[in-house]
Amino acid sequence: MSNSAVLPPRLVLDPLLHAWLVEDIGRGDRTTNSLLLQDVTLGSARWIAKASGIIAGLPVAARVFQILNEKVTFVALTPEGAWCEPGQVVAEIHGSLDALLMGERTALNLAMRLSGIATLTNIYVEKIADLPALLVDTRKTTPGLRLLEKYATALGGAINHRMGLDDAVMIKDNHIAAAGGIGEAVTRIRSQIPYPLTIEVETESLEQVKEALQHKADIIMLDNMPLDMMCQAVQLIRQQDSRVKIEASGNVTLETIRGVAETGVDYISSSAPITQSKWLDLSMKIAF
Repeated sequence: MSNSAVLPPRLVLDPLLHAWLVEDIGRGDRTTNSLLLQDVTLGSARWIAKASGIIAGLPVAARVFQILNEKVTFVALTPEGAWCEPGQVVAEIHGSLDALLMGERTALNLAMRLSGIATLTNIYVEKIADLPALLVDTRKTTPGLRLLEKYATALGGAINHRMGLDDAVMIKDNHIAAAGGIGEAVTRIRSQIPYPLTIEVETESLEQVKEALQHKADIIMLDNMPLDMMCQAVQLIRQQDSRVKIEASGNVTLETIRGVAETGVDYISSSAPITQSKWLDLSMKIAF
């Protein structure tokens, strides 16, 4: 498990889980409430992997069940961030049967989604594992799920980019157009932001790279550049200001990521591990 993968505290996580449970349960689980007429019926369940991949989100799943009934116990048999194979028992759950049945779908959906992201992220990371460049995620996340999806990318070995617009300054093409140029954008923003926020500038040409250097950007993003231009940009930045970090972005795939890393950039940002990941199939089986 990556040391940088940290779940939000319960103060932040619980309201999200409450909302997602309400979305699914609505005015009440017609099936479970009609079936289980006793106040408390105890049961057990197993989570079983139906595909191979990295397991992510088990602490979140455990919390889903515990919100429904605090006495539910969730025992992870596969460690968070570990690889699993089809047929492997991932977790065992014990407690009130109505909580197990009502929490099943929300808990599984979250774990399957996060596991899929962690798995694909790790595949990307392994492509450049022997090179200095680091993979970072983006803000292309599912609304409401950003904290958890970025947790999953970190679990898969990536580095989190900014969580939101308040984390750092990133001057993109539309900001540059609105300001009338890179220099004007950097100058205006630098006079307004608090210390120690950094300023990143998105560039699409060598001329823009030179302008970003001239105005002392902290990070320069090379966006959708051909590899030969990217190599020239990296060389130019290293020669003029060694403190500047370099990020590459734009249409990064499993086929192209290594070539991008070999240009000498510090970071490669990609939305693909989140936007193109496939859910890892898990199932829950009740066993008394």
